[in-house]
Amino acid sequence: MNAAVRALSTYLPEKVLDNAELVRQFKTWTEDKIFSKTGIARRRVVEGELVSDLAAGAGKTLFEEHGVRPEEVDFLLLCTECPDHFLPSTACIVQDRLGLRKDCGALDYNLGCSGYVYGLALAKGLIAGGVARKVLLITADTITRTIHPGDKSTRAIFGDAAAGTLLEASDREGVGNFSLGTDGSGAAKLMIPAGAWAHPSSPETRVETTNRWGNVRTPENLYMDGPEVLKFTLDVAPACFHQVLNINGVSLSQVKLVVLHQASRMLLERVRDVLHIPEEKFVIDIENYGNTTSSTIPLALRDMEREGRLRRGDKVMIMGFGVGLSWGGTLLHW
Repeated sequence: MNAAVRALSTYLPEKVLDNAELVRQFKTWTEDKIFSKTGIARRRVVEGELVSDLAAGAGKTLFEEHGVRPEEVDFLLLCTECPDHFLPSTACIVQDRLGLRKDCGALDYNLGCSGYVYGLALAKGLIAGGVARKVLLITADTITRTIHPGDKSTRAIFGDAAAGTLLEASDREGVGNFSLGTDGSGAAKLMIPAGAWAHPSSPETRVETTNRWGNVRTPENLYMDGPEVLKFTLDVAPACFHQVLNINGVSLSQVKLVVLHQASRMLLERVRDVLHIPEEKFVIDIENYGNTTSSTIPLALRDMEREGRLRRGDKVMIMGFGVGLSWGGTLLHW
């Protein structure tokens, strides 16, 4: 039994943070400079909302847009780096808010940039193993809440969003085979160093420091070594790309679109050049959202559907790279 995508919907917080607002706060920047470096003009950011708010919004939107009944869902997977609490699992809170059955399984998993791909792998396994016939995969993060207001480097890049994908058992081709990988030796390159059990919150972890580029943060804020993350992506992307083609028995000419994690325009263009992917097949969909971690790929898929670039029957390759360090890719028969 295969797993296929039946429905996909997205959910965005209302507040828009555009480049003009960032320039008002950081006088040394211009709107053109931010856009040329990132490819981002605006991003959505939460104003007090929790991950459960975004996740529930994504689920309710999917039910309304696609005529799905909550009682159809057998299992809820929630990918988030920003859970409401240390415990319980935020998926349990979302199960209640969405009115899912009480015999519905629900769990969180903590992953970011590659999280959507990993979620599809988990959902496919649940369906193939007979645990569930319909799995609701929700990606949701309030990553901007982890960023120091004075860190212009990460504030320009990241945004908040959620997406819901309903996968179901199907006789048709659906979610293909996976290439997955992990290199935990690079964990510190993209990390919130303090605030959890390994380095508990204290007065020391709330001390602000300013780097040579004028970015302010504390150990309790998001840290990203941009050049190292780019190097890592360029190191692992080619092997992942070719393995996804090989294990799914397709050539690039048979693939309608290639959708990567939307980290930044610069990173995307570098990867596209390294992999020699034609521009008409390659999706860049970051201008209005920023980097929304695990939701960038489903946001792009939804936009490609709306624009008519992605239709039922098309083959689309998706790949994600980042926090962990981790990576993954697969082929979707849309």
